[in-house]
Amino acid sequence: MSEDIKHRLSAEGADLLALSGVNDLNLIEFERITGVRAALRGDHITLTGDVDSVESATRVANAMIDLARMGENLTPEDVRRLAENGGADPKRGDNGDIKIVLPGTRRIVQPKTVGQRLYVESMRDNEIVIGIGPAGTGKTYLAVAMAVEALARKRVQRVVLARPAVEAGERLGFLPGDLQAKVDPYLRPLYDALDVMMPQGRLQKAIEARTIEIAPIGYMRGRTLADAFVIIDEAQNVTGGQMKMCLTRLGLNSRAVIIGDKTQIDLPHREESGLIQVERILPGIDGVAFCYLEDEDVVRHRLVREIIRAYAEDQGV
Repeated sequence: MSEDIKHRLSAEGADLLALSGVNDLNLIEFERITGVRAALRGDHITLTGDVDSVESATRVANAMIDLARMGENLTPEDVRRLAENGGADPKRGDNGDIKIVLPGTRRIVQPKTVGQRLYVESMRDNEIVIGIGPAGTGKTYLAVAMAVEALARKRVQRVVLARPAVEAGERLGFLPGDLQAKVDPYLRPLYDALDVMMPQGRLQKAIEARTIEIAPIGYMRGRTLADAFVIIDEAQNVTGGQMKMCLTRLGLNSRAVIIGDKTQIDLPHREESGLIQVERILPGIDGVAFCYLEDEDVVRHRLVREIIRAYAEDQGV
C-alpha cells in the first residue's frame, strides 16, 4: 500500500467561498470523486492521498482555483464536470477564454461545456442563431447574457425577448386580471434570467424605457426591429407563420437567437412547429447558424441529465 503524500496549492486571489462552496459542498464533492482529502486553510488548499490520486486531483483543483479567481460561482456539478474532463476547462478553446461580462453585477458568465462554447461563438459570429437542445443546457441563459452584454457595450440599442404566451395559440382569456397579468406568468423565465444579470434598479429603468422589452410572440407583428438583439424562446411552440413573421422583423444591425427543444412540442401537430420548419428550410443561408446542444451540455442538477436520457431511451430517440 503506497504512503500518502501531501501537496499544497496556492489559491491566492481566488474567492474562497466560491472555491469551497456553501457548507464546503464543492470540497466534499471533490473528495468524493477524486478519493483525495482536501483542506482549505487561508489562501492554500492541501491535498492528501496516494501519489497517483493526488496527481490527477491536482489538475481538477487547479481548474477550480482558476475559475474561483475569475469570479465564477462554482457548484458541485462544476466539480464533477471538471473531473470528467480530467481537469480540463471546456471554457478554454483555441480562441482563449470566452467571457460574457455583465456590467454592474461584477459577474462573468462563461460556457461550461464544449457545446455551450460553440453556441456562444455562433452567437458572436452570426446574425441569426438557432439553438436546439434539451432543458438545462443553458440555451436561454447564455442568449440573455449575450443580449445584456451587447446592450451594455452599445452594440445594439435594445433587447427584445419574446416567447409564446401559452404553449400553443396564445389563448390568454382564461387567466384572471388585465392583459399584463395574463401574460406575465408565461414570460417569467425571461424575467428570471434578467434578474441575475442586471441590478434590479437598472433592469426596471430599462424595461420602463423599453430598452429591454419582454413580450408574447403576437406583439411582434407589424414591427421593424433595427439595432436590436432579439431572442425567441420556446420556439418549438411557435407556429410556422409566427416564426416567419418574427424572422422578417429584423432590421439593420439586428441579430436574433431562436431557442427551442424539439422534444417538448405542445402544438396540436408536430409539423406545425416553426422550429421544425426553419431546421428544414434555413440551412445553407450565410449568416444563419444552427447549434445543437446535447444532454452532455446539461448544467442543471445531475439528475436532469439522467432524466433526459431516460426519456430519450423510452421514446426510442
